[in-house]
Amino acid sequence: MTQTTGGTVGDAAELEQKQILKKYLQETREALVWKLEGLTEKQARWPLVPSGNNLLGIVKHCANIEIGYLGECFGRPWPNQAELVSQEDWEKDPQADWYATADESVASVVDLYRRAWAFCDETVDTLPLGTVGRVPWWKNGEVTLFRIIVHVTDEIARHAGHADILRELTDRSVGLTEGNTNIPDWQAGEADAYYEKLKSLAERAGN
Repeated sequence: MTQTTGGTVGDAAELEQKQILKKYLQETREALVWKLEGLTEKQARWPLVPSGNNLLGIVKHCANIEIGYLGECFGRPWPNQAELVSQEDWEKDPQADWYATADESVASVVDLYRRAWAFCDETVDTLPLGTVGRVPWWKNGEVTLFRIIVHVTDEIARHAGHADILRELTDRSVGLTEGNTNIPDWQAGEADAYYEKLKSLAERAGN
């Protein structure tokens, strides 16, 4: 059961705060999904580190956590529970939301996540930021919508950083957003020279 405290949805200051919060959350979402573009089904699933982290699994995880935090925790269950990782799934496999099953595809996982954006944004748009929801898996479960938006943005940003590294390990593609690598415009050979420079510095530090 959600409770409402503080301002109303229509307050000018409240609307401005929501616009800012949604802007940063959406930019992070888009950056994460972009890391899947151009990959094959195999590349998107391939575990690149010992923990098993893989690009498609990260997106699936983020879809599930957004729907949980910005849906169920505020009394808005997802309309098709069969699309989500269930409690039973987690009990069988604690990593169940971290990889795509044989029946899922890049397109289906991205579609789920994009629909999750609209669903979660509706929660933000229709409830005041002071609305109190409940996170059952937190020790102190009562939280405001404002805090949950910040928490979700922080979590998605962390996983977008994971995706940056995994995509570079996949095919050496880098970039903050489409059209903006946020790294120097190196000419031929300069990136490799920089890499060798860092290796040399590390070797000398080790000695």
